[in-house]
Order: sequence, then structure tokens, then C-alpha cells
Amino acid sequence: MDEPAFIRQAQKGDLQSFNALVLAHQSRAFNLAYRILGDSQAASDATQQAMISAFRGLARFRGGAFRSWLLRIVTNACYDELRRRKRRAEVSLEGMTEEEGGAEEVLHLPHGNDADNPETRSERAALAHVIQDCLDRLPIEFRVVAVLVDVQGFDYEESARILEMPVGTIKSRLARARARLRMCLQQHQELLPAAYRLKDEVLT
Repeated sequence: MDEPAFIRQAQKGDLQSFNALVLAHQSRAFNLAYRILGDSQAASDATQQAMISAFRGLARFRGGAFRSWLLRIVTNACYDELRRRKRRAEVSLEGMTEEEGGAEEVLHLPHGNDADNPETRSERAALAHVIQDCLDRLPIEFRVVAVLVDVQGFDYEESARILEMPVGTIKSRLARARARLRMCLQQHQELLPAAYRLKDEVLT
């Protein structure tokens, strides 16, 4: 899609053009919110609120990476939701499905026919629950960075643009998040077959 053209039209008030932009980014926006908040309904509400805020604030967009700008608004909407919860640690993991974002982007999971058998599906579901639980236990400043880099797959530079912080801070928080995730996952070794390993990118 010609994203700059859609942005220009949306800035003039063209709702259809803005809807096209939303369609292009809503899946990633929802998955980001879901991993931060750990709850489908809360993620849906935060994403919807972010899209409303983006439309209202589109006139202030001055170029650059639209995706980073939009996901920054989504992240801020998640912060708002967490503040409303007053940092309650308990979140519901019921109803989590692979479609809502399983562990594929965090772990090396089997692909092909082996990934479709009942035993593997059961392992994947159990592992997805454990991963989300471990993410939920992270302090929010570590959780958001881990979600952006290890779940969403953003590089350090785009993550830094989304969160408006130095790349060095992203790397530092990610290292601490990964260390805490490993410690958490070690408590569930019975759900971690040898094939399941966290990505261990060397920070430079």
C-alpha cells in the first residue's frame, strides 16, 4: 500500500484512508497490547482506544515511521490500563489461544507435520500459558521491551523509537528481562522439552 498517501488523506479527515492504515497495523497492535496486558479483552480495549487517539492526533504526525508512531500510542494506552489497575498482578490467562499469539516468536517451536499432532499442540498450549505468566511477572518496563524485541521481533532501533528511549536502555532492560524470564521458566522444566529454547541473542 502507498502508506504516505493514505496518511496524507487521513490527515485531511478521510476516514476510509485511516481505516486502511488501521487494517494494515491492527494485528501487530493487538498482539503488542495482548502481550503487555495478558488479557484479550483489555488488549482489545487498549487497541481500540489507541486507534481513536491516533486518529485524533494524526495531524501531529510529522513523518518518519508511522508504525513506530502508532505502536507508541498503543504502548501508552497499555500503560494507562495498567495504571487503572493500580498494578494488580493478577490477570486472566483463560481463553488464550494460538491465534492470540502463542510462543512461536519467543521460542524455537516445531514446524510442519510435527507441529500439528495432538501432543505437540498440547505442549505448545501449555508452554504459551507459562510464557505469558512469566511475562506478566516482569516489571512493566522490562515486559514492554521483551515483548517488542523477543515477541514482536522489532530491532533495537525501532523499539527505541516506539518507547522514546536510548538504544542502550533497550539493551540493558532486555538483558535483565531475559534473565528473569529464564529464571521463571526454569520453574516449569516439565513443560520445556529440549526443542524449546529462548532466543539467546548476544547483545553488542
